[in-house]
Amino acid sequence: MNRRDIAVQYFSEELHCSQSVLAAFADECHITEEMAFRLGSCFGSGMRKGNVCGACTGALMVLGLMFGEEHSGSPEERQRSNHLNDRMMDRFQQVNGTCICNELLGCDITTQEGRQYARTKGLFKEFCPKMVASAVDILEEIIEEMREPPADTV
Repeated sequence: MNRRDIAVQYFSEELHCSQSVLAAFADECHITEEMAFRLGSCFGSGMRKGNVCGACTGALMVLGLMFGEEHSGSPEERQRSNHLNDRMMDRFQQVNGTCICNELLGCDITTQEGRQYARTKGLFKEFCPKMVASAVDILEEIIEEMREPPADTV
């Protein structure tokens, strides 16, 4: 199974979108599956407030663990982290129209009515896995770009 399928499988097992994306890359991040589940557990459903989609947040956690700041006071590392954040958020928004959970779902999941609407419409079962897959696809592209050797400037 590829990472996209693994993340969607985790999500189908009723993990949050954030947990699903992060756990699919746990080995790349040098963390255990359990650590990924725990770390991502408070970020699903846009941090339960309908904010930034948890799948996107899980991808940002992966980028941080793989390429984020390692040292205090390093402007170069801060700039790289900021750039990675912007690339992930911008690409997710470009592909999906927005990175905000409530906007993606078309309802306010902070309300009982909004959660019921999402359940009735099958959004958590049908739509959210597509966002998990999208986040993984974009994340893999960014990881690949980060691993490519710089072009010769000769």
